[in-house]
Amino acid sequence: MIDKNDNLLGVVTDGDIRRGILDGKSLDSRVVELMNANPKVARSDSPTEEIISLLNRFTIRHVPLIDGKDRVVAVFTTVDALHPSAISTPVVLMAGGRGQRLYPLTKDIPKPMLPIGGVPLLEIILRGLSNQGFVNVYISVNYLAEIIMDHVGDGESLGLKVQYVHEDKPLGTAGALATLQGKFTEPFIVMNSDLLTHVDLREMLSFHRKQGAQATIGVREYHFQVPFGVVNLNGPMVESMVEKPLHRSMVNAGIYALEPAVLGKLQPGEYADMPTMLGQVIEEGHNVAAFPIHEVWLDVGRPEDLNEARSDSAKWTTS
Repeated sequence: MIDKNDNLLGVVTDGDIRRGILDGKSLDSRVVELMNANPKVARSDSPTEEIISLLNRFTIRHVPLIDGKDRVVAVFTTVDALHPSAISTPVVLMAGGRGQRLYPLTKDIPKPMLPIGGVPLLEIILRGLSNQGFVNVYISVNYLAEIIMDHVGDGESLGLKVQYVHEDKPLGTAGALATLQGKFTEPFIVMNSDLLTHVDLREMLSFHRKQGAQATIGVREYHFQVPFGVVNLNGPMVESMVEKPLHRSMVNAGIYALEPAVLGKLQPGEYADMPTMLGQVIEEGHNVAAFPIHEVWLDVGRPEDLNEARSDSAKWTTS
């Protein structure tokens, strides 16, 4: 944020927005409520290596560049420095579901292979992972698995190394992960394969590590408005009345960062869902963090969601 003379007033980063959401702020909040009024800056004539060193030293991804009169002339980001380097972090995509809410579209084709702008949903997700530098991908398959495997193959055409986790029967949102026990030595990402989003998963991993959590859940703000005046009671007495109140909640966005130890809570071949597994982690006294997702996000689970994705397919297929 700058004043009328281009002097820097403050900076709002991805982290500032997410922290603000966790503190109860909304995306409609004023910028001054979220911004860092004393950010790191660099001179516009500084060598690139020196600016990159600044980013690395303070673990930041953006720095305003100012001239000799302290006016902002540009913003330097890690994207300016280099394309995201490949990282070893595994990503597990859950693609074994039957997509019953989208039947009969899913009668002969698995939900992750439904086309958006001519490109299968799963391929859009895989392209996004590759663009962010992820390489090692595991896809959990069950229903019409051969269609997914024939299309994706070993992932080489997308710059990925793809392996498959086979479910002999539906095992829930976490059950298939049990077969991966012992395979991972670092935090990994789990993501539903019916999601379209531009969230930066590397940012989520960084957040997860900083929290020292056993698991981190990607969360979205969901709000709904009661269409009536709400009467709050204390027994038979009216305490207050609120006209058409707006309720806000954080909901599960279907993306997780997990420590390998979490997999030890699962039994191979047994049904398990993610909320139950993470509930056990919490009951045992381990930290489970919430990572707010403010980027565009769409769960393609219903016909109306699929229609929405297809009506604006360029948003997903050209990013």
